[in-house]
Amino acid sequence: MEAVSGVFRTRTAAERAVQQAASVGVPTDRITLLTPGSQEQVDKEAQSVPVDTTEQPGMGKAIGALLGGGVGITGGSLLIALIPGVGPITAIGLLGAAIVGAAGAAVGATVGDRMEKATVEGLPEDEIFVYEDALRQGRSVVVAMAENEESAAQIREVMTREGAESVDAAREQWWVGLRSAEESHYSSSGKNFANDEKYYRLGFQAALHAKTRCKEFDQVSGEMNAALEDVQRRHPGVDLEDAFLRGYQRGRDYYQQLCDEKKKAA
Repeated sequence: MEAVSGVFRTRTAAERAVQQAASVGVPTDRITLLTPGSQEQVDKEAQSVPVDTTEQPGMGKAIGALLGGGVGITGGSLLIALIPGVGPITAIGLLGAAIVGAAGAAVGATVGDRMEKATVEGLPEDEIFVYEDALRQGRSVVVAMAENEESAAQIREVMTREGAESVDAAREQWWVGLRSAEESHYSSSGKNFANDEKYYRLGFQAALHAKTRCKEFDQVSGEMNAALEDVQRRHPGVDLEDAFLRGYQRGRDYYQQLCDEKKKAA
């Protein structure tokens, strides 16, 4: 299973991409649209969207589970959630529920039950921070899970046709927005950022993996060491440990601020 993602400047374009992906055979539980909005906007949307074909508009919100600021739509067709550092978003489908759950948002009880039964193999947990940054900028994200390379190629073509920016390009923009502050911080310790940036950034990004965020250090130290060893294997002979670990700590600090802000807002 391969995740194919695209970032869209408008929700309309993202919706077209979802429709086109479905038309080339992507199952509905393997595709999601993530889009930002004010609480008033998402509340209005929840009232107008049926949970499934047998229910009336608004029923989903009426019987959804309210957990920590997230409203779960029981049929799994629409989820409203609060993402740390982003705010309220809507996520369509069980795949959407899995992604916002991995991002640290609460999901409705019934959605959670269904999500556990759904196949989320290949969930792009290492890309979720990029989705969050795009949502923070008011963009929409479409994620589809492809069964094979042929299906992945079809989905990429659909997204490109509808004007998607690749996740790789979005990741670069995210780093550009942080780079100046990180260069200043790193250089203040007498280190050469130009030489070490690649490994510092790898550490920073490793700290943003969905399964390790907002946890105490002793809970993530094993994952950190595993990530460091992986980078060392890919870059043999390079003295990168210090840069990687400094980046990892800064990544933890960066996301912890978002987690703290969410707790204050709760």
